[in-house]
Amino acid sequence: MSERFIVAIDGPAASGKTTTAKEVAKRLKWVYIDTGAMYRGVAYRVKKSGIDPGDISMVEKIAGEVKIEFRGSAEGQRVFVDGEDVTEKIRTPEISRLASLVSSYPGVREELVKRQREMGKKGKVICEGRDIGTVVFPDADLKIFMTASLEERARRRQIELKEKGINVSLEEVMEELRKRDEADSKRKHSPLKRAEDAVLLDTTNLTIEEQVNKVIEMIKERGGA
Repeated sequence: MSERFIVAIDGPAASGKTTTAKEVAKRLKWVYIDTGAMYRGVAYRVKKSGIDPGDISMVEKIAGEVKIEFRGSAEGQRVFVDGEDVTEKIRTPEISRLASLVSSYPGVREELVKRQREMGKKGKVICEGRDIGTVVFPDADLKIFMTASLEERARRRQIELKEKGINVSLEEVMEELRKRDEADSKRKHSPLKRAEDAVLLDTTNLTIEEQVNKVIEMIKERGGA
């Protein structure tokens, strides 16, 4: 069995990739890299700094300076930005929109991709995001493109937001996701797209348990576990 194995999971927002990747990493005791949280971390720092999010050079400067850490705890992995626990704070609709904007800046992507590749040297890794199989780890041992219908993704995101005390209609969430999909797939640098050698996994009618089991099965088939 190889000592180094990289699983790259890509897909649109609310397709189930974060929950699945986290659970697979937990069960296999692998390193988990949440690249979306890194872009959200930059967005959070930009908002906190009060700078104009449209000022590309300032945002890229912040991306180079901000300290983003993943720390394990009883509740699972927590996200820290400059020493502050922002795990819940970066999951708001406002930060989602800001993250989509800052992630389109080439300097931000270059900086975070560099950090992600460093993290990928830690052995057995599950990395999820939007350009993992195409840009960050094009030689990943297993690439998965996870998707689901817009309606199902909106339903999942609405439940997630309600649990945080944020009440929005299903129509509002669908429109937000539609805009995010368009921004992610049409951006000039590292757009969201399925790698040619990625396995397509439609999670519309799958439970989390089924998603996790399917990914673990794929890893085993390729000798990763």
